[in-house]
Amino acid sequence: MAPWLVGRAHTRAYTNTGTAGHPNIEKETITRLLYNIGSRREVEWYLNHFSSVDSQKFAVIKVGGAIISDQLDSLASSVTFLNQVGLFPIILHGAGPQLNQLLENAGVEPNYIDGIRVTDANTLTIARSVFARENLKLADALERRGTRARPIPSGVFTADYLDKDKYGLVGKITHVNRAPIEAAIQAGALPVLTSLAETPDGQALNVNADVAAAELARVIEPLKIVFLNEKGGMHHGETGALMDVINLDEEYDHLMAQPWVKYGTKLKLREIHDLLMHLPRSSSVSIISPEHLQKELFTHSGAGTLIRRGHRLYRHDALAEIDVDRLRALLAHDADIAKGKVSVAQYLQAVKAGKFQIYGDEGFEVVALVDTQSGAIPIIDKMVVTKTGLLNNVNDGVWAKVAADHPRLMWTISRNDPHRAWHFERSDGSLSVGNDTILLFRGIASPQDVKLCVEQFYARQQALSGGAATVGAGAAAGIAAAGQKRGFATAAKPLGPRTAVHGRRSYSTSAAPKDAPEYRIGLIGARGFTGQELIGILNKHPRLALARSLSRSKELSGTPVGTWTRSPTVRYEVLSPDDVAKVDDVDAWVLALPNGAAAPWVAAIDKARAPHAAHHGHTSPIVVDLSADYRFADGIWEYGLVEARRTHLAKAARISNPGCYATGMQLALHPLARAGLLGGPASVFGVSGYSGAGTTPSPKNDVKNLNRAQVLAYALAGHIHEAEASRHTAAVQFTPHVGAFFRGIHLTIHAPLTSVEKIRAVDAELAAAIAQGDGKAATTLLHRRYAAQYAEEPLVEVMDPTKRDPPCVGDIAGRHGVAVGGFTVVPPVGNAPARIVLVAAIDNLRKGAATQAIQNVNLALGMDDLAGIELEDVASLDPPAAAATAAQ
Repeated sequence: MAPWLVGRAHTRAYTNTGTAGHPNIEKETITRLLYNIGSRREVEWYLNHFSSVDSQKFAVIKVGGAIISDQLDSLASSVTFLNQVGLFPIILHGAGPQLNQLLENAGVEPNYIDGIRVTDANTLTIARSVFARENLKLADALERRGTRARPIPSGVFTADYLDKDKYGLVGKITHVNRAPIEAAIQAGALPVLTSLAETPDGQALNVNADVAAAELARVIEPLKIVFLNEKGGMHHGETGALMDVINLDEEYDHLMAQPWVKYGTKLKLREIHDLLMHLPRSSSVSIISPEHLQKELFTHSGAGTLIRRGHRLYRHDALAEIDVDRLRALLAHDADIAKGKVSVAQYLQAVKAGKFQIYGDEGFEVVALVDTQSGAIPIIDKMVVTKTGLLNNVNDGVWAKVAADHPRLMWTISRNDPHRAWHFERSDGSLSVGNDTILLFRGIASPQDVKLCVEQFYARQQALSGGAATVGAGAAAGIAAAGQKRGFATAAKPLGPRTAVHGRRSYSTSAAPKDAPEYRIGLIGARGFTGQELIGILNKHPRLALARSLSRSKELSGTPVGTWTRSPTVRYEVLSPDDVAKVDDVDAWVLALPNGAAAPWVAAIDKARAPHAAHHGHTSPIVVDLSADYRFADGIWEYGLVEARRTHLAKAARISNPGCYATGMQLALHPLARAGLLGGPASVFGVSGYSGAGTTPSPKNDVKNLNRAQVLAYALAGHIHEAEASRHTAAVQFTPHVGAFFRGIHLTIHAPLTSVEKIRAVDAELAAAIAQGDGKAATTLLHRRYAAQYAEEPLVEVMDPTKRDPPCVGDIAGRHGVAVGGFTVVPPVGNAPARIVLVAAIDNLRKGAATQAIQNVNLALGMDDLAGIELEDVASLDPPAAAATAAQ
């Protein structure tokens, strides 16, 4: 019997009426663009859902002041996108960082009590000026993009003094005036509010923007409540990990008791908790960054941190412990039961007679029944989810509880299950076990366990049917494939957002589903170093095959690609972008071109059609671009730093592959940046092998010149990878060099740490070590943080500085990963802050280019990012013959 998700039909049709200032054709175009971030079914479902209420009830979006300062363009673009599909979010913004800066300039030190800014008359005067300026700034940014916006700096909130003696001119909101908001929306403009309030007699009062947003949401009762911040969510104060989901009924008391939950974090959590206690249980609050606003609103997976009341989850070991009448009502939505294959009474009798664990939520939106007696591996016999449970991700919480109790699991789904992707995200592998049935499993690593899993499945089927059962050809083929010893994943993709259990990533060594196609890859720029490296990896990939190999060399046209050793033979082609637009046998194109050359090829690929769209969901082929052309782009382009952005890359249509230096720098700095431990730009000294200079002759890849110079500095300031790393991870100051060796990069990084006070808010033990000048203890703590963050990342090796020397090029040359080590914390000296010295080494042609490109192709096509990447494989450290000739 198969588990599946059940949702009641959503019958309301979406009415394409257009919006003020935006004609229908533009709306339709924007809607089609949304299909690139989620499935068509998801996008249309949410558009229907959001258009089913009055315009002012769509969403309240609270914007942090730092977003206006640092991410205004991204914010304005995201909000404009919403308006172009006919939606009218209510925007309320803060201005804390801007106010702090002006107060500092005026010699006024900010004072906070319980996370609330103490406000005197001078502070309030400056605050009113700042709010007015930032309010107009945000409205103007929207207007410049063609979206009508109405600044409303005051007149919405009425307040009394919160505690005049304690906080000064700080308000407690007593009334929300909806009239200015409704008037703006009726006029076709987005309302842009500040959090300033007035007493009934006209005294202005300062109100925390989080508090004001919560009060506004209580009155409006919108479908979505979104808090935008620069960190893209709420992060755990000790581990630095993004907290995907917070279920308040289960976690609020525990969180509020944590020592790292204080000041603004505690205030935000308390306000969100109090808000959601007054709203329907289906309400939730999302904390995200502006660039992920569309993904949060229009996909089931969402982005950032989701905070909801949820229901308390349970596990019962007997039917007598549960409300059977409510369980019967929920089971009535099960497909087998709905089709009359078995009645509810018959099924419950079987559960009573067997040994089942029953998982669910107290609201009875989800139930999962786990059979623990049919064999060594527990089986999820049924999982039924209502539409409300799906909308509020209750199924994810129940799944996490089941998975936590059962490290090994198996279950089946129909091949046509509309929620197949949800199941595959949570599996480590799958096999076809019939014309319409897919067997999925997790925690099953060895071929012997896969065989046991299949045998148990068929034995159970035999017991249920009372007849003979034999292992089918599809299953046998799957077992045979699983028996091949491989050091890479071939089936499931990684856990999606809000699904990870204790931070665990899932890697599979099993066979791909029998019906999975072999995806066809096109390579533009095949002759270069990176192109040849890509072909080498594709040669060993179980699900990808080289279909097209384009080169600018007319001499090569028509000749076989010598490094492609599989059948059929692939020949070099010389095609124009117009020719590529007509190609219909490529699922994904990888562009290995010089900077500035990608645009015409991308435009052409937009017009092409992918052969296996029904499997991977993309009508036109996927594009992974290895140049810098789209690394600073917004919109549909995702930045492909896999270990930092895996959930954003799954099923992405357009991916910009990070640069080689930038990948090494960012993976070395990411744990510090994510935890907020950096205190300023990091200084990076990098040396690359001459393959990084490409095959076009230049002093940087002239071996004779390099043998003379040994190390050659170039681009002393303003290297593009400096801007790239600074945009996506942390500010850096970077100077590159090229050395007299072929491949590999060595990076030495000096990164200033933030103040002890700010470190203490993240890691009290680390702050104490630094304050005491104990660099050794601080080094140990930071190494431990890195090791924990990258524990489940096979392509990132964190070297223990007490046991190994800092990584060198020889450690990683020809290998797929990056090594980070040499951890050394230097305590503060005089006015100089504490700093950490790191060393990173990366192969520029593999993890710095080709390996990461394959990871991104895998994710875009719905596979695990490590599929086809043999972790123990080492490429030749010598230049290819053709490349060596080009370098001379």
